[in-house]
Amino acid sequence: MQVQTHPTDPLLSEQQAAAHLGVQPTTLQVWRSTRRYALTYIKVGRLVRYRLSALDAFLASREVSQ
Repeated sequence: MQVQTHPTDPLLSEQQAAAHLGVQPTTLQVWRSTRRYALTYIKVGRLVRYRLSALDAFLASREVSQ
């Protein structure tokens, strides 16, 4: 199995992802445990990582035009 790396789509820690979204890390923990939003994440052992592209897609999906 060949693994492809994507340097333009880094994996962010929970703290980095929370800062990118403008929320607290505990908010991301609640969203994961309650499955409130379809925000994808990656589990590596006990660590949680978020792709930058997934965070940007999540933000775009929450955009409201009036």
